[in-house]
Amino acid sequence: MDFFSFMSPRPEEEAMRRDVVNRIESVIKDLWPTAQVEIFGSFSTGLYLPTSDIDLVVFGKWDHPPLQDLEQALRKRNVAGNYPIKVLDKATVPIIKLTDHETKVKVDISFNVETAVKAAQFIKSYLKKYTVLPPLIFILKQFLLQRDLNEVFTGGISSYSLILMAISFLQLHPRIDTRRTNINLGILLIEFFELYGRDFNYMKTGIRVKNGGAYLSKEDMLQAMGHGNRPSMLCIEDPVQPGNDVGRSSYGVLQVKQVFDFAYMVLNHSVSLVCAHPNKEYNSTLGRIVKVSPEVLAYREWIIKTWGAKKCTKLENNDVETCEQELARMMLIEEQRNSPSPLSSDSPSPSPVFPPSPQHHSSSSSACSLSSSSSGSDI
Repeated sequence: MDFFSFMSPRPEEEAMRRDVVNRIESVIKDLWPTAQVEIFGSFSTGLYLPTSDIDLVVFGKWDHPPLQDLEQALRKRNVAGNYPIKVLDKATVPIIKLTDHETKVKVDISFNVETAVKAAQFIKSYLKKYTVLPPLIFILKQFLLQRDLNEVFTGGISSYSLILMAISFLQLHPRIDTRRTNINLGILLIEFFELYGRDFNYMKTGIRVKNGGAYLSKEDMLQAMGHGNRPSMLCIEDPVQPGNDVGRSSYGVLQVKQVFDFAYMVLNHSVSLVCAHPNKEYNSTLGRIVKVSPEVLAYREWIIKTWGAKKCTKLENNDVETCEQELARMMLIEEQRNSPSPLSSDSPSPSPVFPPSPQHHSSSSSACSLSSSSSGSDI
């Protein structure tokens, strides 16, 4: 819960992302005044890490997604600065990928994908049902992020797949009523790693979360999906788009399975009686598998100072006292957050004048960075 509290979005991070969305939306509205821009993905659900992308979908009347038109408009308005703007028109879902030059936030823009918004609404409904889901997801997302396994194109699994796996785990837990609020989250985390790192049969079993959740044989899943393609290794039925296998592009899922198995061994060993004495190398049990890089800490500090200051400049001149109080409040919160930090002993870098590039994985992760191909005896 300390990790979840520390990594949860702060008001300044929310404000910064809203500003990015507003600037891109203004470019889109200038091109197509009647177009609608919707947010989906982690920014919509609130399950985003400091370096997570923003997912946008544009709704309008076009025969084909006008990717090139929007790309040119974004270049003209210098939204990405010197960063490249990529047009992936051959992808399953054609998108534009860019990095906002002011904030270093990555943005994906798609067109007329109604299921994306429905999926975000679906996830929000389960966040209300399972109060343990947000902290579980934050830890799992950070765990995969620092191993470069949080993106499909790097061999990992998507956030949507991860969330559906977590929902299925909570639905089908054999012993615990996971809808309760007083559950031991440590036990749930270890059992999640045990299920998907050791017990789950990826070769034969598919995951369904709708109608209360179930495991299905891949043969039955194939019939339910109604197409002749071979089921993927990670076979997850999309609850909002019948016939879609969410995990079909996750070609490296066995590597994800390996790191889940590794995390299970590390955590299980660390809480056993044999290893009851704390290890000075780590601040916490969780610190054995999860770590946040100094670059990300510095990036968050920059956001707090920059966007806290921007908030104050919007106040009237006669509100100087309010502005000073607001800055003092934010500095106090920052001190409180940093003092019992659930991170490693690395001290965060001093805040730079402009945003540092936050690394998407920790270059100095703890025991967790052992090669995922290591055998149990090596570990």
